[in-house]
Amino acid sequence: MTAQVHEKIIFNGKTESMIPSPPISYNPELITELSEKEIRQANKAGKLDHIICSTGCWRGYIGTWEIKDDKFYLNHLEGRIKLTKNEPVHATWFTGSIRILQGEFRCIDLGHLYEKETHIKIEAGIVTDQRTIDTSKLSHEEQLKLVLCGR
Repeated sequence: MTAQVHEKIIFNGKTESMIPSPPISYNPELITELSEKEIRQANKAGKLDHIICSTGCWRGYIGTWEIKDDKFYLNHLEGRIKLTKNEPVHATWFTGSIRILQGEFRCIDLGHLYEKETHIKIEAGIVTDQRTIDTSKLSHEEQLKLVLCGR
């Protein structure tokens, strides 16, 4: 199985990797699919092959998100879909948890860990809880649980 490319998130002014990929609202007022012509033009320019034609990105897009003033925003989409307007969208459709992966990563048994992870709970686009984990301070068992279960 091919590992999937991570989403991007702007967090504390820095672009980081984020998992999992939050669902996208397919509201045509917010997000639209690229036309075949737009896809062909982008592919000729070498802009989308690494996304649309990659087994590492089955979803066909990479989102750039942001947490700002305790709100969760979708800032940009790259791939087979695009934001309808050229401005961030408050992701009020999203309720769930995300993990922001920070620092270097290292291999551990069945996966890999980053130096730090920030776990954020979001309800209807509003941050409700946040905690940062220094993975180097976890026991081996706790590190495995984080790799396998995300907790």
